[in-house]
Amino acid sequence: MCKTWFRRLRCSRIIFVVAAAMLAVIAFWAIGSAPAGLSQYSKPNIVFILTDDLDAKSIKYLPRLRSLMIDRGTTFEHFFVTNSLCCPSRASILTGQYAHNHGVLTNQPSNGGYRKFHYTGKESSTIATWLKAEGYRTMLAGKYLNGYRGAEPLGVPPGWDEWYAAREDGAYSNIFYYINENGRLVGYFSWPEDYLTDVIARKATDFIQRTATDTRPFFLYLATYAPHLPATPAPRHENEFPNTTAPRSPSFNEEDIGDKPEWVRRRTLLTPGEIREIDDLYRRRLQSLLAIDDMIERIIRLLEVQNQLSNTFVFFTSDNGFHMGEHRLTPGKETAYEEDIRVPLIVRGPGVPAGRTVEQLTLNIDLAPTFAELGGARSPETVDGLSLVPLLSTGVPSVNAWRKEFLVEHWMSGQSEVPQHSGLRTQYYLYVEYVTGERELYDLRTDPFELKSMHDSAPRVLIRELAERLDALRQCKAATCRTR
Repeated sequence: MCKTWFRRLRCSRIIFVVAAAMLAVIAFWAIGSAPAGLSQYSKPNIVFILTDDLDAKSIKYLPRLRSLMIDRGTTFEHFFVTNSLCCPSRASILTGQYAHNHGVLTNQPSNGGYRKFHYTGKESSTIATWLKAEGYRTMLAGKYLNGYRGAEPLGVPPGWDEWYAAREDGAYSNIFYYINENGRLVGYFSWPEDYLTDVIARKATDFIQRTATDTRPFFLYLATYAPHLPATPAPRHENEFPNTTAPRSPSFNEEDIGDKPEWVRRRTLLTPGEIREIDDLYRRRLQSLLAIDDMIERIIRLLEVQNQLSNTFVFFTSDNGFHMGEHRLTPGKETAYEEDIRVPLIVRGPGVPAGRTVEQLTLNIDLAPTFAELGGARSPETVDGLSLVPLLSTGVPSVNAWRKEFLVEHWMSGQSEVPQHSGLRTQYYLYVEYVTGERELYDLRTDPFELKSMHDSAPRVLIRELAERLDALRQCKAATCRTR
């Protein structure tokens, strides 16, 4: 007992030291491996900008993305989607799971689309529910999942405080569409005021302004339909890039496709008319991206004015890539080729190094656990991805200490000509197995444009090793998917 004044003072000092040590431990646990500079006393805001069908190469045409995000943040040079199709990829972003684990395999019922995600109960555990449980205010604006009609039921999925999800009819054109606004369908028919990307930007800035005095952190999920077909630009941008053409990489209108699987070999050389159509679509895609560029500037400038930028992470990416003439393929996605699986990821935020490039293999299934760790939420054990938080600080793990390979998946859907396949993408190789029995193998060190499959000439021991590793990933779940 501390009965005397001296003893009381000595006990007080002991209690203070113990308390301080406990607080230090709690603080360390709270911030975990968060980037240096992130306040340990305040959970950060998170703004997530998700584009639709944006290839990695096209971002060079976005000046505000360059000046406000790439120059001020970190670019993930090797960021990939695990399924190059909208709905499976978006379900992976929401859950942190490969498609073979969340079950949304295509864009349409019965094995995909919004209905599969909704009626199998996947909405009960997403990044929105995890962050909301940690006190976050959450908002979604724009595209949710393919097949979403805004009326099945006409409500708001779990985890979302504010909900502005567009119905698909009209939304892809960015004109004449409906939005489910917190359970009420609202039509947008005024042109050009109701151009959808601009409406998403207004919803975001209105949310930030309305909640400026709220001490709770927020998570904004902003999903544009641009630059998806038909790639309708805002009227103010429809004359931009008048002479720009699609990139003519070595694989564009590939001369020799004898090494490719039969579904590619069926393709004839692109005609001059088809190439003109590709160039025209490419220009429209770039034009439609400029409204997204405007949105990025509006959001970042507003956060800056409201003194919230220093405690806000901004993520920019796409649900899948897009090929335009490579390997003679007319515009589309769903392949395991680099154009379709590689997408941009740029991150700006407190403690994130400016102008830096990260080389590690990173994936769309990594986004949900990343947001969870930044927000102090615990990811479910079902998550297949890795948190990117260790890569957002100055002292990052080496490439060899990180993931060395990942799984690429595709199931047949709709009118797709791409057969079901699965692939293993490593630091050096792309190995693909098709349901037809055909195989492809590319050494990306010597053949980055995937011009010559070496499957028939590669050492059998290499083929066996890649096939075994692919088979293991095809069956992985949770922790076994996270093996580095």
